Amino acid sequence: MLSPQDYEAAARARLDRPVWDYIAGGSGDEVTLREDRAAYHRYRLRPRALVDVSHCELSTTLLGGPVDFPVGIAPMAYHGLVHADGETATVRAAGAVGALTITSTFASRTLEETARAGTGPLWLQLYVMRRREVTESLVRRAEAAGYRALVITVDTPRMARRHRDLRNGFGLPLHVRPANLDDCHRAGLHWGRSGGSTLAEHAAQHHDAAFTWDDLAWVRSLTSLPLVLKGVLTAGDARRAAGLGIEGLIVSTHGGRQLDGAIPALDALPEVVAAVQGQCEVLVDGGIRRGSDVLKALALGARAVFVGRPILWGLAVDGAEGVERVLATIRAELEEAMALTGRSRLDTVNRDLLHPCADPAYHRTLNPL
Repeated sequence: MLSPQDYEAAARARLDRPVWDYIAGGSGDEVTLREDRAAYHRYRLRPRALVDVSHCELSTTLLGGPVDFPVGIAPMAYHGLVHADGETATVRAAGAVGALTITSTFASRTLEETARAGTGPLWLQLYVMRRREVTESLVRRAEAAGYRALVITVDTPRMARRHRDLRNGFGLPLHVRPANLDDCHRAGLHWGRSGGSTLAEHAAQHHDAAFTWDDLAWVRSLTSLPLVLKGVLTAGDARRAAGLGIEGLIVSTHGGRQLDGAIPALDALPEVVAAVQGQCEVLVDGGIRRGSDVLKALALGARAVFVGRPILWGLAVDGAEGVERVLATIRAELEEAMALTGRSRLDTVNRDLLHPCADPAYHRTLNPL
């Protein structure tokens, strides 16, 4: 297993088709799913020669907390779908390599279990529920368990149509449940039907589609933890968030699983970085497979990146050790890319490193329709 793609092939062979489709699929025609990945191929690297790269320093800080390198684990629901240890295995692996983990509201292990299992920094991702007391309880529990930030997903007022899940009638297997939620929010997730998705039906019933900018003050009133908004893709939203004192933004298309045809996250990143003018930290996820992808995102202004599907591939194949090897591989590739482009420190990584590639014929070979 030399690359995340090796784990992808092994995970696909191991997992049941509906579970694989739930992890791998996107919304609509999956245009944004493909474009999130293709965006990284639209840049070439411009190496500098005769630079002392005998040591490359990868450590940095995220919201003031130290991390060993600028790669973390994106929030993804139900790790228990691919491995019995679920999120506890994932955070053990992240701690072993010094990476930050964002745990999902819809984790298959409780946020307290996850916190006890991990040694690395943890943030908690939040969906704001119609029953506000549910969200408030999650915030209180996260504070008590030692989570260092709250990540509010803002691109899911409703769940987009994901055709793979609809065709499969996807529902959770009986051994997997949303461990952080009460019985009311667990009902109806386990029994799928052809043409339907119990996860989409659950979101329509429980997610608060009326949550707006004005409601962020309510979340702020609950906690002193830093707030991060996940799913921002435009300069206007970025400026508004920064003006409200939001500490971080994750530029994200939800892994191509929400608005199909949305601008790829990497393409949106520069305008978001420019809009906030350093008032908050800007992060990005979606389509990252290689250490060179990380370097490109950093060159476009991201402080760090978050990796999604490759983590689940590693978990499915070899549990915590698989996740650790995926992260260690991306770290080693990032260090190699820094050395070979003549950048020994993260603060020397900038847009001068990139050369845009605008050959449409080349892109068609990477992203055939």
